[in-house]
Amino acid sequence: MPESTTAPVASEPGTAAGPTPASASPPTHRVVQAIELLSRHPGERLSLARIVRATGMSRATAHAVLTQLTADGWTVRDGDGNYSLGLGLLAVARRADTAFPLRRLALDALHALADDRRVPVFLAERENDSIVITEVIGTPSVPWIRPARRMPFAPPVCREFIAWAPESERETWLAAADPLHRPRLAAVLDAIRARGYSVERLADESAPMLEALAGLRHSPVTDPLRHRLSAMIADLITIDYLPDELTDHNAVVSVAAPIFAPGGSVTASVVACPDTNLSAARLRELAAATIDTAATVTRTLHA
Repeated sequence: MPESTTAPVASEPGTAAGPTPASASPPTHRVVQAIELLSRHPGERLSLARIVRATGMSRATAHAVLTQLTADGWTVRDGDGNYSLGLGLLAVARRADTAFPLRRLALDALHALADDRRVPVFLAERENDSIVITEVIGTPSVPWIRPARRMPFAPPVCREFIAWAPESERETWLAAADPLHRPRLAAVLDAIRARGYSVERLADESAPMLEALAGLRHSPVTDPLRHRLSAMIADLITIDYLPDELTDHNAVVSVAAPIFAPGGSVTASVVACPDTNLSAARLRELAAATIDTAATVTRTLHA
């Protein structure tokens, strides 16, 4: 799954999918921006000024979007002019949930893994050319791990999704990687398929800089600057562990194991998030538990 404290992404959740294609609908995109931003702050009421800063919309546009959303019951405006999600959206969310059963089928197994290993756990599902976090158990220390977080299906992330793919799909995925990373990525994909899981790692010497950049990214900055910060963070990341690289101190952000669809493709992954140093033995123990959980969900999905 995504690399270390952040991942190279097309956009922040709240901006949907980055730059709006010419054939898309900018007004619809602005509605999605507003709803996704409010969904990231469920316990807060956001001012119009804060929404304008976070989305890049003009004040007039943001006001028009939120006025309509409030009239339709999807948002609520309090007496101070601040906004939050409305109950109208909850009804839509509950209906939508029935169309995507994997989250519901996986929930018990995810809770069991989180309780047994005492680590946060999340479920990531593939949707076309994106990976979406659909459930989070516990409180991950990594700020990007939250429900509805969307990541592009592109190297170097989502390796547990591509390791079992047909050779043609794997080669297409590798071709999109930085040429300097391709040899390592190819070796890592082979290792993931052999051992059954991927590992997100963090280079020790990069940790202080990554922490500072991550803090800046979540300050009140514009989306274009936030995207630049995410790209800078991605440049500091080391890709996975190969078998001969494991030591007594391995900086493990997360461990991910695949969930297979009935046709044999990887449709989702179970991701455990220790975000700490683990010995090789403890890493393998956590990986085995994560693989078992993913296998349980796969069996449930096929039943």
